[in-house]
Amino acid sequence: MKLVIDQLSVTYPNGTEALKNVSLEISNGMFGLLGPNGAGKSTLMRIIATLQQPTSGSASFNGTNIITQKDEIRKQLGYLPQEFGVYPRISAEKLLSHLAILKGITNAGERKDLVDSLLVKTNLYELRKKSLGGFSGGMKQRFGIAQALLNSPNLIIVDEPTAGLDPAERNRFLNLLSELGENTIVILSTHIVDDVRELCTDMAILNQGSVLYKGSPQKAVLEMEGKVWSKTIEKEQLMDYKIDHNVIYEKMLGGKPLIHVYSGKNPGEGFTSAIPDLEDVYFKKITNMVSEREVVFEVASN
Repeated sequence: MKLVIDQLSVTYPNGTEALKNVSLEISNGMFGLLGPNGAGKSTLMRIIATLQQPTSGSASFNGTNIITQKDEIRKQLGYLPQEFGVYPRISAEKLLSHLAILKGITNAGERKDLVDSLLVKTNLYELRKKSLGGFSGGMKQRFGIAQALLNSPNLIIVDEPTAGLDPAERNRFLNLLSELGENTIVILSTHIVDDVRELCTDMAILNQGSVLYKGSPQKAVLEMEGKVWSKTIEKEQLMDYKIDHNVIYEKMLGGKPLIHVYSGKNPGEGFTSAIPDLEDVYFKKITNMVSEREVVFEVASN
């Protein structure tokens, strides 16, 4: 199976460019689409899910045109958007059965077997009689996956699925996605780096509508070995270090900023070599893009 996205662009009437010539090829397994809020991830997911038209470009799944053959794509698609509604007073079992009817599964016996199997797969079978209004956030997300699997899809899209989940629910949900990725294409759109690091063998980083990186998370991390340096500094020193060094990452540790600097050699006294991880890759790509645009703006202004 293969999803091919070629030069997709979206420009809104007010001139905002949500996507800028995005091209990706995605094969079987878990694919991470990583980027900050507002990067264009949800716009891209809606186009793949046949819910939005691009301004230009094309997309196909196994040779079927996503833009012009929407009905054919929807037969193969499972989609869990960032926000989805449920009827709070109906049970998980009844609503899933109702949604199955809407998907064309009209045989009662077949439908019951399918609903039961999906509730078992998503660890909701013991809660099947419970009203959805009493479900936790993680339980609702697992129900969302159950409804997305009703038509045995070959392409599954999940948009920010673990945002707001507690650690236990997040682990349950990620384990479920990992199982699904064994036989299908699962696109995980998120701003949470840990989700991609733990699940995905292939990924892309998207920001301000552009693809900044496409490839293996492991390869991206390896490329930064020996080039990431860390140091704990005083708060009042932070701006000076940002001016003098390529600071790609910062966090508070013991009340003081811990900074990561990208450099081909030791940037100075007090810095120690750090073992890079996917967060370093992510922030380097994002900060480099911002820095490059600031340079272009300054040149244009002068």
